[in-house]
Amino acid sequence: MMKDVLRRSYRLFTAVLFCAGLLSLFSCSKDDDSEPQITDEIELAIRNMSLRQKVGQMFYGRPEMLDTTIHWVISEQLTVDPILAINRNMLALNGNYPVGGIILYAHNIDNELQLKSFVSELKGLNGSPLICIDEEGGRVSRIANNPNFDLPKYESMDSIGKTGDPHNAYECANTIGTYVKGYGFDIDFAPVADVNTNPENVVIGKRAFSDDPQVAAPMVTNYLQGFKDAGIVGCIKHFPGHGDTKNDTHTGYASSEKTWDEMLSCEMVTFKAGIEWGTELIMTAHIAAPNVTGSDVPSTLSPVILQDKLRGELGYNNIIVADAMEMGAITLHYSNAEAAVLAVKAGVDILLGPKSLIEAFEAVVSAVESGDITEERINESVRRILKLKKKIGRFKY
Repeated sequence: MMKDVLRRSYRLFTAVLFCAGLLSLFSCSKDDDSEPQITDEIELAIRNMSLRQKVGQMFYGRPEMLDTTIHWVISEQLTVDPILAINRNMLALNGNYPVGGIILYAHNIDNELQLKSFVSELKGLNGSPLICIDEEGGRVSRIANNPNFDLPKYESMDSIGKTGDPHNAYECANTIGTYVKGYGFDIDFAPVADVNTNPENVVIGKRAFSDDPQVAAPMVTNYLQGFKDAGIVGCIKHFPGHGDTKNDTHTGYASSEKTWDEMLSCEMVTFKAGIEWGTELIMTAHIAAPNVTGSDVPSTLSPVILQDKLRGELGYNNIIVADAMEMGAITLHYSNAEAAVLAVKAGVDILLGPKSLIEAFEAVVSAVESGDITEERINESVRRILKLKKKIGRFKY
């Protein structure tokens, strides 16, 4: 009798457990269904990254930014020997500051063997940085203008524009892209998409293809295609247009007095063409556009310029990269920390060339931790950056 009772009790107990298990199973399924399954590699990477890793992806700069013993000015006149290879100071700082990109300047380049070795070393840094350069052709050519390199040289983009043949822009970019790719670079911050309408312009000038947007636009898109066919990512600059200014943002305040309608009929012709072509990167200008924004704030820090106009009206969905944040138009009016936070709030994805990596980096991290910037806002930028890295085979998360 006792055995029968125990047997019936055991059966009842196991039945209860079974039902509870089913209930638990269905309950878990409901919870799982309420949260989208993460199947995309990029989304999974973002979920697994720490806040510092995410913020790090948004910082690109000189090798010197990773060595706090080195100080420089915008004229690039270093007070010590230039960095030509990774050193211990860089490795130590990089451990806690996993940057997303490094840009090399003329003083970081000595000869072919050194350049290839340096680029290879840089790619192995924490953050898996993309390696960038300004190699436009003409006077802004960090490699070709080095006497230790035997490479094709171009007089200017203005001279190419004057030929009236966009294929010449393609040929120029494809040639530059081929040797830049050969040295291991990922991104070339070119071409200049500005329309050089102001004869008094001291910073753009012959770097632009033309003073006529209808001439410049096909030059810009053919240049981008030349890079793409060489395996290099291009970047059109400087939004919303640095061609109708008198002053140089490297050294201080500059502005365009045009209205948005006036920009639409001139500067935006080339930028629209680049966007329609599919440019992966657009670089901002630090110029103010008071008749567009109603203020003297630099475009790099303006939600009106970057969110309302570039993303909203022009429909641009790829990466926005700030022009160097160490330039006078920024540093004379904003602290490193303030400028970095304002740029992110305005819509910048990549903070290029911070004057102080530590100050700017920590400011963005603190802004997220305090709730001043949402982590989802950071995720938006990281998503775009990782998408590009995956596209060019540099995704390692």
